[in-house]
Amino acid sequence: MSPIEAKQFLEKNDIKLVLAQFVDIHGVAKAKSVPVSHFDDILGNGAGFAGFAISGMGIDPHGPDFMARGDLATLSLVPWQPGYARIACDGHVNGEPWHHDARVVLKEQIRRLEQRGLGFFTGLEPEFSLLKRSEDGSVAPFDSTDVQQKPCYDYKGLTRANQFLEKLVSSLQGAGLDIFQIDHEDANGQFEVNYTFADALKSCDQFVMFKMAASEIANELGLICSFMPKPFSNLPGNGMHMHMSIGDGQRNLFEDKNDPRGLDLSKLAYQFLAGVLKHAPALAALCAPTVNSYKRLVVGRSLTGATWAPAYISYGDNNRSSMVRIPKGRLELRLPDGACNAYLATAAVIAAGLDGIDNDLDPGEPQNTNLYLLSERELKERGIGILPQNLLAAVTALESDGLIRDALGPIASTFIELKRMEWVEYMRHVSDWELKSYLEFF
Repeated sequence: MSPIEAKQFLEKNDIKLVLAQFVDIHGVAKAKSVPVSHFDDILGNGAGFAGFAISGMGIDPHGPDFMARGDLATLSLVPWQPGYARIACDGHVNGEPWHHDARVVLKEQIRRLEQRGLGFFTGLEPEFSLLKRSEDGSVAPFDSTDVQQKPCYDYKGLTRANQFLEKLVSSLQGAGLDIFQIDHEDANGQFEVNYTFADALKSCDQFVMFKMAASEIANELGLICSFMPKPFSNLPGNGMHMHMSIGDGQRNLFEDKNDPRGLDLSKLAYQFLAGVLKHAPALAALCAPTVNSYKRLVVGRSLTGATWAPAYISYGDNNRSSMVRIPKGRLELRLPDGACNAYLATAAVIAAGLDGIDNDLDPGEPQNTNLYLLSERELKERGIGILPQNLLAAVTALESDGLIRDALGPIASTFIELKRMEWVEYMRHVSDWELKSYLEFF
């Protein structure tokens, strides 16, 4: 879209304000409302922000402003806010791209592929919980009749959420997302809305738009839309699976119908996969970046009685107990959850995959069995590693992985510092469980 076409778009849709939007280090949407009369400012120097006020931007109180410069390719309506448009922005400081900005970091990794004539494509599948808050402050699934033990694909649960889901879908369609499937997931009050895959940068931009829409539409209805990985200990958690492929502009280079392993994968795909498996512990910190994330990625008995979450560093055919599932001709990384900064997670995945390609790595044979049933000894015999089981272990793995840290640049050190602080705060917190278990026990 050219600047002239952009102004015509704004005028045609009676836009009064444009959200100059970016994300902080946690992937949380940040924005300024800019009157349409000053739209050119966003495309020029950018909308200005005090960098120290933004989490993880690496700018001190006495430092320069953070300037959010708009990407015209992302200009779209904000259908749930009539009169508003949104443009995704890249961070600049002193006129240069700022490498504490997650979108800038991802674009650098995409550029590495483009130099080889390649593009990276992803399809993101966000799961979320639709909740309500009671008078006592507690939260529960919004629909009190959604109580089945196995509610996945339940018609009643899906239908009774139609007021929220229909407005969400129509809003996302109005913002340019191609929605093709909606379902009730495995937990009470849990849903998934699928939209068409795109180049990796566009996928991340759309994921941010998705979360913006879902959160605000739920709020309008007096509800909470949560992407928290594990909001309830007794229910399955929320993932955000990432389908991945590499293309050359004409075809999917991950697909090979003559694959001797029968998964329709090319050598390039296996090399990329091997890199992802090699760097899985470090990727966990970026794909599952909260204390709560590791209450989803459990090994052994889950309080839900069953789990879809991957805890094993392995891949398999249609194997949802592996970290990577192969749905024929592409890879599905099942590690990420909705709390991740999609730009950072995707950038790290590209760096890991390129390491596999550049060093001609092989992932070994697929694991086409239910890994949840294997003992620790059996896993070890098969050479199957286990993902970090808490945030501290994941952050330590990231800190030890020089390739991923170098690929992310200075934001990696900031991320590690913030996540170590998060772990310390968590460990110092006295929970209700501790009070119930210990207060009068001894």
